[in-house]
Amino acid sequence: MPNARLGGIECHWMEDGEGDQTFLLHPALARSSIWTGLSRRLAGRRLIMPDLPGHGQSGDPDYGQDVPDQCVEMLHALWQHLGSRNIEIVAHSFSGALALRLAQAGIPVSRLTLIEPVLFAAAAKPMFDTYVQSARSYNLPLAEEAWDSAARAFLAEWGDGTPWHRIPSPQRAYMIARMRFVASTEDGLMKDTAGILAKGALEGIKVPTLLIEGSESPRIISAIQDTLVGRLPNAQRTIIMGAGHMLPLTHSKSLALEVSSLSAL
Repeated sequence: MPNARLGGIECHWMEDGEGDQTFLLHPALARSSIWTGLSRRLAGRRLIMPDLPGHGQSGDPDYGQDVPDQCVEMLHALWQHLGSRNIEIVAHSFSGALALRLAQAGIPVSRLTLIEPVLFAAAAKPMFDTYVQSARSYNLPLAEEAWDSAARAFLAEWGDGTPWHRIPSPQRAYMIARMRFVASTEDGLMKDTAGILAKGALEGIKVPTLLIEGSESPRIISAIQDTLVGRLPNAQRTIIMGAGHMLPLTHSKSLALEVSSLSAL
């Protein structure tokens, strides 16, 4: 796995394949290996799979500073380090918001695939208000730094359906240790502190964009996608039947078909 100090953070990433570059950006609490099932189904491209700050083998962010900002800075620096030109970005969950920020920051993106981006601020009322109430199950323990309780509640909402007691102990410990990261992203996702949704900001992303969601995912996802597909000028939307939020793990074959269909444009 290559590594370099980028954006002030030790960045580790995996590379696979040859061809045009595709960045695969994993969600919070995961790591680059989450893309194993998808990457082996994507041919004819050079896959770049970084570990986000504080995840996998990448270094920790500075929790005294804005953490999503540091994620964007590291990924932008990785793009420069690799000498990239146009890139395709496939991003899941929290990283979906990062991908929108990268496109808005001027990185020459050729295509975007956003898998259930959790930019909650995009959801219209009353769905947003309903979600705020349901999210209290993990946001309250997050605020109290009760990381174990927060992880249990968070995975019940956003995991792949595996009961907490059936998740291997090392994996549980890994996720508990990264709940501080989740806490540091909440303001950005709930209040759009980065201005992703500012007037004209989404409308300026004109590249082909595919919005993917699972039919069994939390209802807030559909509300977020409603807004994004209405504002992104060149967006299309698809639903993978039977899938929940962690569809890169559970439905990698269906996901690969959708990603490949966008790449053919």
